[in-house]
Amino acid sequence: MRRYSKHTDEDDIPLRPNRKGNRPRSTIRPKHEDASDGMVLTVDRGRLTCLVGDQVVHAMKARELGRKAAVVGDRVSLVGDLSGKKDTLARIVRIAARTSVLRRTADDDDPYERVVVANADQLAIVTALADPEPRPRLIDRCLVAAYDGGLSPLLVLTKSDLASPDELLETYDTLGVPYVVTSRDELANGDAADRVRELLAGQITAFVGHSGVGKTTLVNALVPGDRRRTTGHVNAVTGRGRHTTTSALALPLAGAAGGWVVDTPGIRSFGLNHVDPSRVILAFPDLEPGTVNCPRACSHDEPDCALDAWVAEGHADPARLYSLRRLLAVRERHDGD
Repeated sequence: MRRYSKHTDEDDIPLRPNRKGNRPRSTIRPKHEDASDGMVLTVDRGRLTCLVGDQVVHAMKARELGRKAAVVGDRVSLVGDLSGKKDTLARIVRIAARTSVLRRTADDDDPYERVVVANADQLAIVTALADPEPRPRLIDRCLVAAYDGGLSPLLVLTKSDLASPDELLETYDTLGVPYVVTSRDELANGDAADRVRELLAGQITAFVGHSGVGKTTLVNALVPGDRRRTTGHVNAVTGRGRHTTTSALALPLAGAAGGWVVDTPGIRSFGLNHVDPSRVILAFPDLEPGTVNCPRACSHDEPDCALDAWVAEGHADPARLYSLRRLLAVRERHDGD
């Protein structure tokens, strides 16, 4: 063993030669100034399908991005082979800042947050009026996720030939959420798709709903099959006569106004462990100014909440405060889902 005295200078200590794997890592990263911009259409086991101009390109994430993941709807920059030919693979080297994020957790006590789609303008919440029965608490949870993530919600009610939409619409009347009601006949003859398309034109819309409500059937009507094939592989399984989406997929909306629809997997639950209640209030512009005098970290449903006085003074409709508190409460319970 080599020994050194207190008079040893650093020049007296021999340096170990750099070995492979021991080299200091450079902090300089390539700028990729020649990268092309694209949009992520779907993600399947680490492989991403992107649209670059008019070309569908298969890609993987570059190592320098670390753990940062790209999701459907992300705006990305790519280098490498952008031909889209079989067995070619480009690299995603940048992910642009997101304008909105739809997120969920598997359950309310699950700390792992899943990003469903990025940069969507609105969230179409699809629910059947019967067969299966509506699940208002699940609708509430989707509304909270939309408000929290910066998306505008849209209610799409299907199977109106089996049950009236009036009672359900009355529940959400004070929220002012736009809606469209469709029947099975309208879906079959294309009338439903035409009316829904008017609300989607020029926007990126994510569709959510639990199995059996007709979500994917509606998406298929909105996106003709020949255009659906241009987006590449659709990861789906067929069981019991129903087509079930198993991964999110962005599809170009037919029509002169353009736009995109994002078909997402059917959901059984919508956990809200990630939601900050202070962001949900931003979707209630008539109530938000009244929170100025709320105590720190106010849940907006406690004795000292300033919103009660704000409503009592006539600044907002009491029904709006009730709706806000109902939505915030769904984060704490699963009843009725």
